[in-house]
Amino acid sequence: MAASAVASPLCTWLVAACMSVACGEERPRGQWRGSALGGAGPRRRRGRGGVGAAAAASWMERRDPPRRIISALFGGSGGIQGLMSTCLAFEPCADFVHGSTNGSASFLAEHLFGATRRRRRAARSSAASDAGKAMAVALQPEKEAVEKKKLDTKQRRVVVTGMGVVTPLGHDPDVFYDNLLAGVSGISEIETFDCSSFPTRIAGEIKSFSCDGWVAPKLSKRMDKFMLYLLIAGKKALEDGGITEDIMNLLDKTRCGVLIGSAMGGMKVFNDAIEALRVSYKKMNPFCVPFATTNMGSAILAMDLGWMGPNYSISTACATSNFCILNAANHIRRGEADLMLCGGSDAAVIPIGLGGFVACRALSQRNNDPTKASRPWDVDRDGFVMGEGAGVLLLEELEHAKQRGAEIYAEFLGGSFTCDAYHMTEPHPEGTGVILCIEKALAESGVAKEDVNYVNAHATSTPAGDLKEYQALIHCFGQNPELRVNSTKSMTGHLLGAAGGVEAVAVIQAIRKGWVHPNINLDNPEKSVDANVLVGSRKERLDVKVALSNSFGFGGHNSSILFAPYK
Repeated sequence: MAASAVASPLCTWLVAACMSVACGEERPRGQWRGSALGGAGPRRRRGRGGVGAAAAASWMERRDPPRRIISALFGGSGGIQGLMSTCLAFEPCADFVHGSTNGSASFLAEHLFGATRRRRRAARSSAASDAGKAMAVALQPEKEAVEKKKLDTKQRRVVVTGMGVVTPLGHDPDVFYDNLLAGVSGISEIETFDCSSFPTRIAGEIKSFSCDGWVAPKLSKRMDKFMLYLLIAGKKALEDGGITEDIMNLLDKTRCGVLIGSAMGGMKVFNDAIEALRVSYKKMNPFCVPFATTNMGSAILAMDLGWMGPNYSISTACATSNFCILNAANHIRRGEADLMLCGGSDAAVIPIGLGGFVACRALSQRNNDPTKASRPWDVDRDGFVMGEGAGVLLLEELEHAKQRGAEIYAEFLGGSFTCDAYHMTEPHPEGTGVILCIEKALAESGVAKEDVNYVNAHATSTPAGDLKEYQALIHCFGQNPELRVNSTKSMTGHLLGAAGGVEAVAVIQAIRKGWVHPNINLDNPEKSVDANVLVGSRKERLDVKVALSNSFGFGGHNSSILFAPYK
């Protein structure tokens, strides 16, 4: 038994590879793997002679990667005898039995002190052919573990357990949605600065807003509004989700993350810094750089909460919120988090923001009748209306939500992203990117087209964008007679990077309440649009099966996400 167990130096190699698995706790994954591939036995010199035990030990000391494994094998009763005694503990390795080797003395004589070139070549050839077998055996448990992990995480369902908003129509999800159902417009004349010299003087501006009780006074004076909106909407989502102080203390904060983005970032902070620089750099706000970057809102909210999970922001223009929501859900699905605050925030209703979009010729100039200015799919639309605010969802892994007794508002089914790869600001003339995005979202979520009966469209009230999206929707869902389509922007204006987050709240409220809000100002629909598909001027009762929310952004970014009632 002993003789056959050490019949070849290749068996020693295999033993070392197997022992490296047992020693996996002492070395990083991949290092033992490299050692096995590199061989654990002494390297022979070219030429007639062999290599002595002393030379082999010296080589082992010089070769760094397998040092700990080899020292463990050789460190017992001295030199090669320690290795041999270790080998005796294993069963014979029949694949490596060669010739008439009869014992340890023969093993030492033939393989360490005088092996011929022919037998060395045969040993090397055998090692090459069987290395894959050894590694397959060693790696099989890891492969099974990976497959099991994939199976487990695929079954992790994502639900919505909290919502927070800061909008021109209210800062509470219920107040916000009640105003939408009533057809109230949040568009009005801009009051925070003098815009009399601009051709556009209207916006979805937030008139009354207080940080008291939500943000420390020192920070609130220095932060850009997009960060203040983000912090308050995020905390309101937690409060709405029943995350009390007691529950917060019980959460594993390494598995709680924040992914709230912004299209424009801290534009006012940055603009003020430029104005101060005209005098002297000494006049600049020392917080101007961190408070202008889009990631800092998520970072500060996480610092405030002590949440140590995934934390970053995404900026994909007006598609930002949807990108953040889908990526946050994927972190939960992959088992990287249990709770995620996600959505978007923007506050660009300032001179530089208004002026920039005026220069693009993208804004409505219906200044004399602000509440009629945003009118998706209407023939008299003349551009979108800027808005500001934030929309944040609390996404949670289903079992985690059930264990803490959370109220589940809806289930997040999935979504997708695509790029038009066509133009910076214009949609693809054939709607290719939008159609592809919707179809990929359905496929990824496992949802049939006929199951989608409500779409909250991106529809910003621009001449080209509204029609291209409508055509894409008809292409995908035109055979569904139950389909209803509306645009929240007809009442809020376009909240840029926050739009998708706020509209996701509208979708979830439609699922909860069984009512979809109207499209206001749709007085004279485009001739190519079927008005029977669009929600009219009054709210409509609808039992939502699956709801789709679209968001598109400058640069050709397309995003579609899907929600459904939790069952």
